[in-house]
Amino acid sequence: MIAYPDTSFLCAMYRNQVNSIEAARYFSQMPEPLYITSPLLFEFRQSIRWQAFLNTKDSSKGFHKTTAQAVLSKFHANIASGAIVVLPVDWADVASIAEHLSAQYTWTKGYRGFDVIHVATALHLGATEFLSFDEKQKELAESEGLHVPL
Repeated sequence: MIAYPDTSFLCAMYRNQVNSIEAARYFSQMPEPLYITSPLLFEFRQSIRWQAFLNTKDSSKGFHKTTAQAVLSKFHANIASGAIVVLPVDWADVASIAEHLSAQYTWTKGYRGFDVIHVATALHLGATEFLSFDEKQKELAESEGLHVPL
């Protein structure tokens, strides 16, 4: 395992965003599949559904449900093809690592829960790279010795 992404990387891959070209370029050059885990899978799907919900309340926000469904369909096709692989993890170990990171950094840096969990998961899996466009998560990952190439 070389690289582990966060939700910002997945969103950039599947939605047209400022970082989409960079995410697509990196993904296309990866020598192995993109590895994810069930919490990341949930958070990504939830974020896409949330954007569709926002759009039903205000058409200037989020995006239409058909766009959300197309994003999720493309994402699931990449899982089915093996381009993205969902790995099992030992959640007791991830939680232990996350608790350590939280106790060490959140008091002074203010990290959110999922940010800590994503970095803890990367560490648990033995990743050497952390793929993110979120400056706070990049900071935490680098603090723990992960290379952040984006």
